[in-house]
Amino acid sequence: QVQLVESGGGLVQAGGSLRLSCAASGRTFSTNAMGWFRQAPGKEREFVAAISWGGGSTYYRDSVKGRFTISRDNAKNTMYLQMNSLKPEDTAVYYCAARRSTTPASTIASYDYWGQGTQVTVSS
Repeated sequence: QVQLVESGGGLVQAGGSLRLSCAASGRTFSTNAMGWFRQAPGKEREFVAAISWGGGSTYYRDSVKGRFTISRDNAKNTMYLQMNSLKPEDTAVYYCAARRSTTPASTIASYDYWGQGTQVTVSS
């Protein structure tokens, strides 16, 4: 089992930045590929970014490329999502997820463990 807790959400103006953190505990963190997803009101949960177990491979949805950066510190059992140039359409609850594989993935069904989410609100 892997327990995940997100933090760092909040209210920010358009063009601003936030850094989300995902703290993991339980089974070995460093062998799990990780990902960030988000869900806006009335919409389905969607993939945002993913990172391999060692951090050498990263993937992003097109709408966040160049603005968001996913990273991880296995020594601290923590994953991050640096979000810059935020837009109102980035408003959502952001979830971190882990999968029992070293390879990152972009589908919800690929992930085995989920956090409770943190709210990000971007005002215009």
